[in-house]
Amino acid sequence: MGVLSSWPSDSELDGIRNTVAEMARVDVNVVKIVVSPYRICPLGAHIDHQGGTVSAMTINKGIILGFVPSGDSQVLLRSGQFGGEVSFRVDQIQLPKHMQENYPSDTEECKWGSYAKGALYALQRGGNHIKQGITGFICGTEGLDSSGLSSSAAVGIAYLLALESANNLSMSPTENIEYDRLIENEYLGLKNGILDQSAILLSSYGCLTCMDCKTKKHKLIHPPELEMETKAEAKIPYKILLAFSGLKQALTTNPGYNRRVTECREAANILLKAAGKDVEPILSNVKPEEYVAHKSRLEPDLARRAEHYFSENMRVIKGLEAWGCGNFEEFGKLISASGLSSIKNYECGCEPLIQLYEILLKAPGVYGARFSGAGFRGCCVAFVNADYAHEAATFVKNEYFKLQPDLASHLRQDTAVVICDAGDCARVI
Repeated sequence: MGVLSSWPSDSELDGIRNTVAEMARVDVNVVKIVVSPYRICPLGAHIDHQGGTVSAMTINKGIILGFVPSGDSQVLLRSGQFGGEVSFRVDQIQLPKHMQENYPSDTEECKWGSYAKGALYALQRGGNHIKQGITGFICGTEGLDSSGLSSSAAVGIAYLLALESANNLSMSPTENIEYDRLIENEYLGLKNGILDQSAILLSSYGCLTCMDCKTKKHKLIHPPELEMETKAEAKIPYKILLAFSGLKQALTTNPGYNRRVTECREAANILLKAAGKDVEPILSNVKPEEYVAHKSRLEPDLARRAEHYFSENMRVIKGLEAWGCGNFEEFGKLISASGLSSIKNYECGCEPLIQLYEILLKAPGVYGARFSGAGFRGCCVAFVNADYAHEAATFVKNEYFKLQPDLASHLRQDTAVVICDAGDCARVI
C-alpha cells in the first residue's frame, strides 16, 4: 500500500514546469500550474442529479496541468498518461460530441483531448471570447487508478482554470461549477449532477463540503478538533483508504448510470402527479410526506430508487451533524449504510466491488465504507482510525486477493490500497 504525502511535491512541480518550458520554448519561471484534486463522496450517493443534499471532500491527489499562454489561438497539449498530442484552435466553434459528424471516438488522443475541447465549448457557451490558447502538459497522480474519484471533473476543471488564466478571465467557483457541468452534460452527454465539480472547487482542507444540489447553496462543516489548530499543526484523527477493484469501465459507455437517472425521474413524475404538483420531475421536488403517502403507486424498481433517495438524504443530514461533533464512529456507520442502500436500493455495483466493500467493513479500525463514484467500476472508499490505517490497508489488500486474484493481479501492489489525507480546492499556483 502507499502513503500519500503532501501534494503536489516540489519534484512533481519541477518536472511539469520543465516539460512545459521545453514544449513552449520559454523560461521555466513563466509556467503556471493548475492543481485539481480528486474527490470522494462520503454521503449523498446518487442523489445529486435529483437535487438532493450531498457531502464531499477532496483528497491530496489528483490532476496537475502545467501551462503557458500560447501567444496565439493554438492549443497544444501532451499527457503523462496517454499518447499523442492534442491540438486545436480556440477560435474554432466547438460543438457537442453528438453534433459532430464522424466524431473519431476510437483514438486515444481524441478521448483524452475531448475534455479540453469541452472546456472551450463551455466557455464559448457562456458568452466568453477566448482568444488565447495554451501549451500544456497534464498528468494524474502516478500509479493511482482514478476510477470512481471524479477524475473527469478534475480534468475538465483544470482546463477551465488554465484557459481562464490565459485569457485573464476571473470566474467564481459557482460559475466554474456550471461550466464543468456543461462539459459533462452537454459536450460529453453524461447525465450526472454537480457534486463532483462542487467538491473540487469548493472544498477546504479538513472540512466536509455540504451542497444542496437544488438551490446550489453550500457550506463547509469543520470537525471540532481542527477549529483551534492551524493546518500545519493539526493531527487529523482519521485517514482515508482507497481500495481499488481493478475494474475499468468508462461511465459514458455504461448504460446503467444513465438508466438509474431516468428511473429516478420516472419515480418523481409518478409521485408528483399523485400529489397534484406540476413541477420538474426530480425527487427533491417531492416532499417526504408526499413520498410516504404515494410510494405504493411505484413499481418495485422505481420504489427502490425513491427509497434510496429519501433515505440517503436523511443520512446526509445526520452525517453532517456527526462530522461537526467529531463523531467519526457514527459518521462511519452512516457511510456503510449508504453503501448498503447503493447495493440494495439503487442497485449499482458488481460482485468484485461488493466484495471489496464487505472486506473494508471487516478491516481493523475502519469507521465505514462505500463505493466511490457511480459504483459500476473503480474503487471503494473508507474512513479509518489513523492509528490503524496501515494494518487496515494490508488486511484489505490480502483479503481481496483471495477472492479476486485475477483482478488483484492487474493492480500495482503499492497502490492497490492507498492511504491518503483530505485535500484542498482546485487552484492555479
